[in-house]
Order: sequence, then structure tokens, then C-alpha cells
Amino acid sequence: MKGIILAGGSATRLRPLTKITSKQLLPVYDQPMIYYPIQTLVSSGITDILIIISPQYSGQFLNLLGSGKEFGARFSYAIQEEPKGLADAFIVGEDFIDNDNVTMILGDNIFDNHGFAKEIKSFKSGAMVFAKKVTDPERFGVVEFDEEGKVLSIVEKPKESKSDYAVVGLYTYDSRVIKYAKSLKPSARGEIEITDLNNLFLKKGELKVNLFEGLWADAGTFDSLLEVSNYMANKALNAKK
Repeated sequence: MKGIILAGGSATRLRPLTKITSKQLLPVYDQPMIYYPIQTLVSSGITDILIIISPQYSGQFLNLLGSGKEFGARFSYAIQEEPKGLADAFIVGEDFIDNDNVTMILGDNIFDNHGFAKEIKSFKSGAMVFAKKVTDPERFGVVEFDEEGKVLSIVEKPKESKSDYAVVGLYTYDSRVIKYAKSLKPSARGEIEITDLNNLFLKKGELKVNLFEGLWADAGTFDSLLEVSNYMANKALNAKK
């Protein structure tokens, strides 16, 4: 199993903070944001990791993270010239993935109180995503279930949501993900969508959705960045008591 951290993009929602650095290099309490997805992958047994970054901040990432030895991992880097959608990560990372399975985590997604090692280590083929009950599902890809809990569809940012379960920013696929990502057509916003990719696997009956509890934060807004920073600060304070 290989890992990808998608840490590109321009993060306009966090301007002016991101006028001088990448969103994923901003602090979340006492660590740069990108440390958290690194720790999630490494704790899941994934140590061969490709970090996809935007060109203007490439030097900052290299200076901070280096070879990955500090984390017990081996880092490779790839440049995403412009954000073309989450599914573009598998096209950028084609040579890195090769014929292996791969887990991608978004560089601004932070998890706590949940280990993914068991699910990831038992993965064989197809696609596997994780979903969590949220209060604002319209911001995310939403999983629709039937009465027996079978997944019917995943809809990207629906105006009227058919469930409260959002797909979080952690995705596992077999190597066919490269071919499927290349087959996608851009959405109305000009991106190849991870939701369309997941629905390709779903139509083939090869998508597994795991529900989970625990903290999940998409730290891409001022409010969520502050909230998760306070959470980590309180956690550290309680650990010292």
C-alpha cells in the first residue's frame, strides 16, 4: 500500500494567510497542518508516501519535511501545476502508484480518535471510502443509503441532501484508479471529481463505505482551522494533567 497526500491548491478561502505560504503549512496548534495527515498514513502502516504540492511552495515543503526519515517514512514529491480536482492526484501520481494499491488523504483533513490501520491493511481491491455523520452535508460528497444500509450513490455537494453522511478526505483504491481517473470528464466547475471516481467503482459493485466516529476536521476555513486548533490544544492540556 502506497500513500498520497494532496497538498496543492491556492486556498483562496484562507487569504490573506495563504498569500505567503501553503494552507497545509499553516499551524494547527503546535504542528504544521500537514503533520496530521502524515501521522494518519504512517499510523496506518503506510510509509512510502508521495506528497503532491503546488510549485510556488515546493521549497517550503522540502525544507520542512525532507526525506521523511523523521517520520519513519520515505517521501517523494510531485508538482501539481494547477488544481484540476482531487481525482487528478492519481494522474499526477501515476508513476508512483505503478501497480500498487494506494490511499490518498487530503492535506487539510485532520483525524483523531480513530485508527484506519485495520481497514487499510485488510484492503484487497476496488475502492474504499469512509463516511461520517455531519451537520452540514451539503458541503461535501454525500452518501445515499437505502433502507437496508446499501450504498445507492454519492452526490457532490447536493442542494438537498438525502443523508447526513459525508465522505471524508481519505480514499483507498487499487491501481485501476489511474485508468478511471483519466476517463473522467471535468465537472461544471472544471475539475475531475473524486465523487465521479467513487461512483465508477460503485457502479461496478466494488465500492465499500465504512462509517466511523471520532474527530474529522476539514481545516480549509477560518472557523474549522480555529476549531481543530483549539481541539488539539485542549487534548494536549488534558494529557499533561
